[in-house]
Amino acid sequence: MRVAVIGTGYVGLVTGACLSETGNHVTCVDKEQSKIEMLNRGEIPIHEPGLDAIVHRNAEAGRLDFTTDLDTAVKSAQLIFIAVGTPPREDGSADLSAVEGVARQIGRAMNGRKIVIDKSTVPVGTAKRVAELIAAESDHECAVVSNPEFLKEGAAIEDFM
Repeated sequence: MRVAVIGTGYVGLVTGACLSETGNHVTCVDKEQSKIEMLNRGEIPIHEPGLDAIVHRNAEAGRLDFTTDLDTAVKSAQLIFIAVGTPPREDGSADLSAVEGVARQIGRAMNGRKIVIDKSTVPVGTAKRVAELIAAESDHECAVVSNPEFLKEGAAIEDFM
């Protein structure tokens, strides 16, 4: 299966690496060119035991790659994971601007039916909002589901697998 993971922070990178480890072709996308260059050199920007071996093995096998090109990643994927940050605002609510921006970009890039999975930590009702934002940008069918991640640092790979 072809998968795009948008966001290469802790959740996105672990998700992408583990999905590629199970045989999927995964393209991890990030807007930060320097982070993508680092990952393409085989450098891992976070510390998680075993992650570097999984990334290297799957990159060498051609199942895991890294890019800033969200449009191409979305067009080639069947499943699209949103794994971008949702930092708290001053009032404690989640700042969903990154999730909403990615949803709009996904909608503009869609070229057929897609399934979008929100792995970012978001409030109830966000999947409906993401679906609306995608639909406003695209005539293609899209299902949106929420699958928030609860990885424990130091055991994230084991938790995911």
